[in-house]
Amino acid sequence: MTAAPDWDAQAVHAELERVRRDFHQLLDAATGEDLARPTDGTRWTNEQLLFHMLFGYMLLWALLRLLRVFGRMPTGVSRTYGRLLSAATKPFDIVNYLGPCMAVHIYGHRRMGAKMDRVIASLHRRVEKETAAGLAQGMHYPARWDPFFTDYMTVADIYRYPARHYDFHRRQLTLGAGRN
Repeated sequence: MTAAPDWDAQAVHAELERVRRDFHQLLDAATGEDLARPTDGTRWTNEQLLFHMLFGYMLLWALLRLLRVFGRMPTGVSRTYGRLLSAATKPFDIVNYLGPCMAVHIYGHRRMGAKMDRVIASLHRRVEKETAAGLAQGMHYPARWDPFFTDYMTVADIYRYPARHYDFHRRQLTLGAGRN
């Protein structure tokens, strides 16, 4: 792998493992009562928010594919696409909320850990294949959709996105006797 100047593959690997271990610790310690409890600052339960946190990593593959396509096009194409998506923020917010509400009936907390393991393992393999040119590719994103999206993001930025998203939501969980 040819490294980009600000790219630290080992730091990305360490971050992926930190999140994977933490996610398992949260799932392993959570009781049924914990999972059903409302979170702090969201309309989700802890179980729904845990799925949303997992989904941030599942979404990474789609974001990378999207970036690979738009990163080869003129900048104006991705800028227009990003603006169109930003204009659709209200419908996105509804889908973003309802997705975890429904997904926990399919995944449940018991399957979430295994899914996180598979997603993280695939990301470890992908990180090893990145090149400086690939990491520098970028596109415009709907910055209004998530506080961790910026108007323009590179592949290297996208790899950093889900951990920031995870850590933000981790503070909203109300698991255990006290807050995490």
